[in-house]
Amino acid sequence: MKRLAFILALIASPLFAVQPDEVLDDPALEARARELSTGLRCLVCRNENIDESNAPLARDLRLLVRTRLVAGDSDDQAVDFIVDRYGEYVLLQPRATGSTVMLWLAGPLMLLVAAGIALLYIRRRGQATPDADRLSDDEAARLRDILNE
Repeated sequence: MKRLAFILALIASPLFAVQPDEVLDDPALEARARELSTGLRCLVCRNENIDESNAPLARDLRLLVRTRLVAGDSDDQAVDFIVDRYGEYVLLQPRATGSTVMLWLAGPLMLLVAAGIALLYIRRRGQATPDADRLSDDEAARLRDILNE
């Protein structure tokens, strides 16, 4: 029973792909590198941060983050360097710039426009009197004759 609990605990615990040779000697720099790594997307594995990915490109990105931190870059400078090199897609939480704000707002705006068009269509359809409901004088007379028979 204890083995089963131990195995389940191992499975449930977060797994990190950071190799021992990647770990920095300075615990403060290593903590900063781990923090930055959790916000960077592995370009091979979809929606997985580079700290958890076993892909070779994720390892290269982890090493690049550590290299930049050892070189004296701030957290923002290190992330900016990687974003400049790989594009904004590498960020798990993209920055709220002009293009990303437009993308976030496009869906709700299109929904509101579609709802407005549907509302106008329904209103105009309810107000319209279709010509098919009106009978000409000849048709009305013929209908009266049929009903009187």
